[in-house]
Amino acid sequence: MAKSQSHNRPRASSLQQLERDPAHHLTGSFLAQSKRRIETVHSQGLWKDILNMQWMRVPSSSFTLLTIPFVLYFNWHFLASGHPNPFEPFIFITHKIPGTSPNNPLYQKGYNDILFVLYYIIFWSFVRQVLVLHVFQPFGRWWGIRQQNKLDRVGEQGYALVYFGLSGAWGLKIMQELPTWYYNTEGFWIDYPHWRMPAQLKAFYLLQTAYWIQQLLVLVLGLEKPRKDFRELVIHHIVTLWLVCWSYLVNLTFIGNAIFVSMDIPDAVFGTAPQATKLMNYMQLERVKAVAFLIFIGVWSYFRHWLNLIIIKSVWSEFHLIPQEAQQWKPSEGIWMVWWMQYQVLVPIVLLQMVQLFWYFLIWRVFYRAVFQAKLDDERSDDEGDEELDGHDLDEKEE
Repeated sequence: MAKSQSHNRPRASSLQQLERDPAHHLTGSFLAQSKRRIETVHSQGLWKDILNMQWMRVPSSSFTLLTIPFVLYFNWHFLASGHPNPFEPFIFITHKIPGTSPNNPLYQKGYNDILFVLYYIIFWSFVRQVLVLHVFQPFGRWWGIRQQNKLDRVGEQGYALVYFGLSGAWGLKIMQELPTWYYNTEGFWIDYPHWRMPAQLKAFYLLQTAYWIQQLLVLVLGLEKPRKDFRELVIHHIVTLWLVCWSYLVNLTFIGNAIFVSMDIPDAVFGTAPQATKLMNYMQLERVKAVAFLIFIGVWSYFRHWLNLIIIKSVWSEFHLIPQEAQQWKPSEGIWMVWWMQYQVLVPIVLLQMVQLFWYFLIWRVFYRAVFQAKLDDERSDDEGDEELDGHDLDEKEE
């Protein structure tokens, strides 16, 4: 009888499921965490880990893959130092422009950039798993957290805090040395094409490319338990990679850097949310938690929406600032900005903004309930009630 009644219960809508998903990267920090079974991944040997992509989850395998080009590079460096090192493009940026100052070298694009990105996809996989498994999860245990799903959450958010904090600060530092500081949008277009890149800008761009490819692989290969907004995340990652790769190809790295900064800094702020709200949960400071959430909303609103709308406005109204001789299609000369390219630049930025607006709406709904229903922690959705417990939690329940 109870079983038939459970089948007659109304199911939560997709939007409600997103709001109530404890694993959600935005609102999950403010929700009670449900228990679920965690699968521990062990190495099956390097070759098998390569074939089944488990090197992305096993730090020892990714470390081995990182070591191979590194060792080969140094062997070549010491044994054949008079010849170009074929392993250098895996580890260092290449395609330095001849004749530029040794103190401030400039770089251009080249095919070796692909090797650099491939190597650092492995690098980010290694860094992520090391920080999650060996830094932040042990910190969570020291803090007193015992449930594995909460330890996973601490690990994921800790990694996000480190990555986006560093990338946001680095992006700001790079912007400070560009004519686009601080969101001087005319600098996106004046003196185009910007194919001569400072070393830091090129390294920053390629490392970001590697990071987002690695993140997309994690999603599409199902290497982690998918969240309820899986489709939105896939769209976000695809559009992000579209922007990153296309802007790099057509020499619009100045505007790309500005978008990176507007996206990374709020992600770093949200990386602190789980730890802050956890303390507030323990102290039952519901109103204080709501105020903290409002601060996060303010940061998100400014960076993810206001600054991005400024960029969109610039694409629409300042595209004509591109020099007349560069408003044509000459890829061999690094010139791509024929008239229709304005829309090619505009569309992915608008699509990215639409995804952000969906999440923004979701965030405000959670905040609305926090203020007007005096409860920021939501009830679990029906789906979560069906999830299994891990062995440790089953023992606790039986006791």
